Amino acid sequence: MGISKSDAIIIVGGGAFGLSTALHLSQKGYTNISVFEKDDNIPPRFSAANDLNKIVRAEYEDPFYTDLTIKAIAAWKTPLFAPHFHQTGFLHCVSGAAPEKAVDTLNRFQASAEKHPDIKPHVVPLENEKDVRQACWQLDGELTGWHGYLNRYDGYAHSGNALAAIYRATQAAGVRFFLGAQGAVSEVVYASTLTGRKCAGIRTKNGRFHPSALVIVAAGAGAGRLVPEIGTSIVAKSWSVAHVQLTDEETSALRGIPVTYARDLGFFFEPDPKTNLLKLCPMGGGYINTDPKTGVSHAPETLSESAFLPEADEKQLRQLLAQTLPSLANRPFVRNSLCWFADTNNSDFIVDYIPNMAESIILLSGDSGHGFKMFPIVGSFITDLLESPDNRQSITRWRWKQPSSDAGKEDWGGDVSWRLGQSKEFASILPSKASKL
Repeated sequence: MGISKSDAIIIVGGGAFGLSTALHLSQKGYTNISVFEKDDNIPPRFSAANDLNKIVRAEYEDPFYTDLTIKAIAAWKTPLFAPHFHQTGFLHCVSGAAPEKAVDTLNRFQASAEKHPDIKPHVVPLENEKDVRQACWQLDGELTGWHGYLNRYDGYAHSGNALAAIYRATQAAGVRFFLGAQGAVSEVVYASTLTGRKCAGIRTKNGRFHPSALVIVAAGAGAGRLVPEIGTSIVAKSWSVAHVQLTDEETSALRGIPVTYARDLGFFFEPDPKTNLLKLCPMGGGYINTDPKTGVSHAPETLSESAFLPEADEKQLRQLLAQTLPSLANRPFVRNSLCWFADTNNSDFIVDYIPNMAESIILLSGDSGHGFKMFPIVGSFITDLLESPDNRQSITRWRWKQPSSDAGKEDWGGDVSWRLGQSKEFASILPSKASKL
């Protein structure tokens, strides 16, 4: 039997997945919703979506995710989300020095875009540096060997602002929020019943127990600690984020540029007009923080441990700027950090009940660094599951994943086709070699 609209529902995590779930539950008439978040504010600094912006691009090698993102983009254009969506386009290229895997991935993405009837009219092939410069005249670097395509259907969303907007909307709808010391969840609490084991609620780090009929764990990179049963099917993985501080004039000159993505180097966005920050991210295999005892990667406990830019990533980003915006290539990078995600080895989400728990706890996870574009609709994945007549996830690829036996695999998740490079251990890039588990 499913839960009623008045039953207590707890959502663990006030990031993109948790807030979207709160929104969709409230829109469906659920009236007893509480969100627990360990940070003092929303957007929470622990959320991968707390920062300036995220890419919103529709083309995938897999038509399932292409169609899903088209649905999400339509939702981004509705009144609640539209102020935070910017359809500037997606300039997707490789440099002249790109390895074969990067070129092959680019070609597959371009083919996906060009064959989809909704996207194809927006795609412009770019055969050489001249074409790239015509697509974005502000790029005054050499662009040697650059080629790819421009997809005007795509763009980006201001992620931090979008989270804050949905926080306000869900508060107004009656969702309760427990933040900071009151919202830091130490454990999920289980109880034995006549028919087996079930989730009874959560306990926060201040020692208080909060009962509920349903717990939804949407804790991003922290999911593995709260739901250890998932094993290595979910690992915490990170990529670097850096920024260049611009002047008002420099920001104005770059207004409206498309998201510029060199698949072998990295990407950057239109500068933020309020802060004059130009955000950049390098492309690579990312970083994991593996516990040698369990083989599971967990995000560091504190934000300060991730507040740096690895040397190799800085070099890569300076190459990106030298080829595109050379006047910025030697500027200091500011607000540097590693951004931690919940990663799956095939980039599929996990949206399912934890088995043998009497449908009392759901895991919503596996954003894998590309889930934020689904922010307006990801909460509907939960309401669809709750309304399933057989309490079963109808989308096979989103079902609970049994832990795999390859714990500790060095290149965890490297088989995903769109990723370039091998994952590295967090400890190997730290200024200090001390363990940060």
